Amino acid sequence: MPEIEYFYSTHSAFAYLGSAKLQEVAAKHGRSIRHRPVLLRPLLEAMKSPAFSIRTPQQLAYFFHREIDRWAEFREAPTLGYIPKTHASPIELSSGLVIAAIRAGHSADALAHEMLSRHWQDDADLADRETLAKIATSVGLDPGLLDLAMSEDIQAELQDNTREAAERSVFGSPTYFVDGDMFYGQDRLEMVDRALSKPFAPSK
Repeated sequence: MPEIEYFYSTHSAFAYLGSAKLQEVAAKHGRSIRHRPVLLRPLLEAMKSPAFSIRTPQQLAYFFHREIDRWAEFREAPTLGYIPKTHASPIELSSGLVIAAIRAGHSADALAHEMLSRHWQDDADLADRETLAKIATSVGLDPGLLDLAMSEDIQAELQDNTREAAERSVFGSPTYFVDGDMFYGQDRLEMVDRALSKPFAPSK
């Protein structure tokens, strides 16, 4: 089945806000979603993008409050109304769980969506094994996949995803590829929808 390639951080606010819409668009066009979780901080560093820690309070207030609030309303995706207290927790375990599920032959759609939802709706700590076990169980997956999530092989794939994303000029989460054409941000999902039925002309 043709794919929509999906690079994202497993705790990304804007990946969450676009998650349900992405699945809707993929289903509409008969496309599968190829999940490519990445480590956002190393990706930003590789792309020489400014770290969140050095952005101005005004920028942070706009992107992480007003923009999230508006898109949450527009997408009908409820949020806590603030950045989750556990947002700074490591994401290697949750990212590894996605990769482990895929390697076991499962779709990662429901798992990724539920992790993002629980983080932004309930402040779920995506570095906590027990929390992730409950999330996996809730979407019909074996929580034993967590035993593989931090394995050297799976974490190497996570690092490879991050390196490949940088090589392909991905500079944030989420980023989608439709037949090689890159779309950054969940606010481009309507354009992804259009591209799947009528590709955009290449840049001149």
